[in-house]
Amino acid sequence: MTEKTIVRPYGDTTGDGMVQVSFTLPVPHDRRAEGAAVQLANKMGIDPALLVHAKPMGEGFTFFVVYGRVNHLVDLSAVRVVERGYPLLSAREVNAVVKRQLRRKLSVVGACIGTDAHTVGIDAILNVKGVAGEKGLEYYRELKVTNLGAQVSVPELVEAARVERADAVLVSQVVTQRDAHLHNTREMSAAFREAMPVGRRPLLVVGGPRFDESQIAELGVDRIFGRGTTPGEVASYLVHALVTNKRARVA
Repeated sequence: MTEKTIVRPYGDTTGDGMVQVSFTLPVPHDRRAEGAAVQLANKMGIDPALLVHAKPMGEGFTFFVVYGRVNHLVDLSAVRVVERGYPLLSAREVNAVVKRQLRRKLSVVGACIGTDAHTVGIDAILNVKGVAGEKGLEYYRELKVTNLGAQVSVPELVEAARVERADAVLVSQVVTQRDAHLHNTREMSAAFREAMPVGRRPLLVVGGPRFDESQIAELGVDRIFGRGTTPGEVASYLVHALVTNKRARVA
């Protein structure tokens, strides 16, 4: 069978174009607010638009869920994504490669920078308990992990990376209001470029639910990980970039 390249959303039946969207409007909940939600959905191309849920969200705000049909099509052949580009390794394989080729522990420093106090993401990757049954980088015996926690300033992060002789710096950003995650990442990459020459600069890796993996060059980092990333994916990438590709500096 030939793989489909043009697809439509699926709701009740195949190809019916039905979608469900949710959003908040800065208006108190009343009939006019519900009418405004339907009007907005119509302008998004949802027609007919059925308001299926409306709930006040504090004073002067209402949350809506709208269900309806769109006529838009998706051309799968035109979709561009960032492919992984490296093999996934088990913890045992990661340890073996680092021990055999690097001949020292691979140093990793992680943190949430700026005002971001959400450590769930960075802890899921670094802490030994990991996430979804997969252990974090602290479990890897050939990795030396330093978790600085939340609300770490960029100068503090740079200094910690220097003290720990970090091969890689992992930064998690969950707070995204006014693009805080982008501003913080640019500030971080600029600080490392200023503080360390190219040959001594650690690998800069950022992750969070609102990052676009295509922004690597724009943000001045080496890798971006999005939602659903596992510790194994990160460990495999570090081995690929720092050991297999000979990016690690000699101790």
